[in-house]
Amino acid sequence: MPSVQFNSRPDLTRSDVGVVKVSTWDVGGPERQRRTVEAVREAWASREWPHPGLLSYTVHTGEDGRTLLHYSQWSAEEAYQDFVRGGRDARNAEIDAAVPGIERLGLHTFELYRSGRPGDGAREPGCVVIVDVEFAGPDPARQRDWVDAVFEAVATGPEPAPGGVSAHFHVGTAGDRVLNYAEWETAQAHIDALAGAGEDSGNLTPQWQRVRTYPGMTGGAVHRYTPALSLAAGL
Repeated sequence: MPSVQFNSRPDLTRSDVGVVKVSTWDVGGPERQRRTVEAVREAWASREWPHPGLLSYTVHTGEDGRTLLHYSQWSAEEAYQDFVRGGRDARNAEIDAAVPGIERLGLHTFELYRSGRPGDGAREPGCVVIVDVEFAGPDPARQRDWVDAVFEAVATGPEPAPGGVSAHFHVGTAGDRVLNYAEWETAQAHIDALAGAGEDSGNLTPQWQRVRTYPGMTGGAVHRYTPALSLAAGL
């Protein structure tokens, strides 16, 4: 197996990705966030890259001071299941020994559907914004139609807010959720963009109204993260 390579960010549009796994850990506080990231770094760096089907593994620290977002790219679902059977437990056991009491809040599987770049995608993001949208029951066509509606709203609306680097829309393999992994230059740039896009700002076009009131959409959440660690297979 190859060694572990440390990168600044994952290649979110690489063509060999079959599925993406996204999960959240609640570690309880800012100091435990830092300690957990270091424990993850050490657990992975001390071993060879675990599986040829794992293409990247990325961790971000939540703005809330207690969560970590885990984003991993896989060649196929079968590769992930093979890794679970043979390599995940030892790493998790080492991390749990270093930082006891981590709460793992769930794992969802996605496929990348569409990507957009409101700015220069070569810029280094200082913030990752995760937009998680849920729908009532599985409907893969509805997921994709909602994403297409977002792209239409962007294309027909005002110029994108400054500070946006890229946006990557993932559809859940269960058919009932969409996740947008958006890169921003800074968290403040995203905060300013939200303030300028509010319903009272006069910028809510009919296309954006359709996005916000789409039939079957039951919930959503927006969370900001700071990039912390991104790993891939070395030579």
